[in-house]
Amino acid sequence: MSVLANLDPAGNAAVMVMLLQDDQAARILAELEPAELRLLGQKMVELGEIGPEVIAGAIAGFVEKTESLGLVAHDRVGQVRNMMGRAVGEVKADSLMRRIAPEAKASTIELARWLVPEALTPLIKGEHPQMIAVLLVQLDPEVAAAVLHALPPADQAEIVHRIATLGPVAPEAITILEELLTRKIGERHGQAPLSIGGIKEAADIINGAGKIVEARVLPQIAKLDKVLARKIEEEMFKFEHLFVLDPQSMGALLREIESDVLIGALKGIPESERDVFFRAMSSRAADGVKDEIAARGRTKLAEVIEAQKAIVAVARKLAADGTIAFGSGDGDYV
Repeated sequence: MSVLANLDPAGNAAVMVMLLQDDQAARILAELEPAELRLLGQKMVELGEIGPEVIAGAIAGFVEKTESLGLVAHDRVGQVRNMMGRAVGEVKADSLMRRIAPEAKASTIELARWLVPEALTPLIKGEHPQMIAVLLVQLDPEVAAAVLHALPPADQAEIVHRIATLGPVAPEAITILEELLTRKIGERHGQAPLSIGGIKEAADIINGAGKIVEARVLPQIAKLDKVLARKIEEEMFKFEHLFVLDPQSMGALLREIESDVLIGALKGIPESERDVFFRAMSSRAADGVKDEIAARGRTKLAEVIEAQKAIVAVARKLAADGTIAFGSGDGDYV
């Protein structure tokens, strides 16, 4: 059966890519970020039989969006480098590009973003914590968490502390990191604008690394900087993290929450996100809470945030006691 003609933009992109020759499609896919590549691959797999009307719709949409555009200059050097590599081979392409664009170098840090944790960990184990921190904040949080988990426990707290306190990083530090990775994986190195970590990145990595790392790292960071430890912990436990609780855990949490606090907290989130709370209640109780939310009228944002923080504080206590659990059975946070 043919897929529908009214695909979303990602679906239309998948159709366009599948119309290309394999080598043409490969050149396009090589330009995508990991998340974009996963989304496009998923859409390509999900497409059933592609009828003429779907192809026509995808092409028409492409023409409409690009008829007023020229060829963008973004990463033109990278595009030319890829074409040269396919045409004359990697060695000759390197030589040509050094003459064509001697100032342009490929970033080994960018390459590292595509490596699995098992490949990354040996590259940085034993290196300076600051260097490891600069690299980890540039990875997907899940990958960074897995790498942190695989590093020696004695190093983990200092690495997370450095992630959370990273500010402006000297170009020399990036160059050293590039040279280290280049030396170890045999790729060219370069320097690109970087978005360097902070509290959220540190919290995301700890959340992904699991309770064992959390229990080890946070107390040690608190010894170094109590205020920083508290900020990381606040970022780790946010109200939206409660949305992953199963009905049993949610029920245990709601039994500890005053009705007025719950109503204030739920007032500040969309109706679709309230279902996880209502599913843990009886139908009568859920209807009562819904009625009170509707009757409350406008609520100050500060009051909503305060109510949500109060619920999160109770959830953290119950999680520490083992009464409720976040995420999967291994104790990781999602």
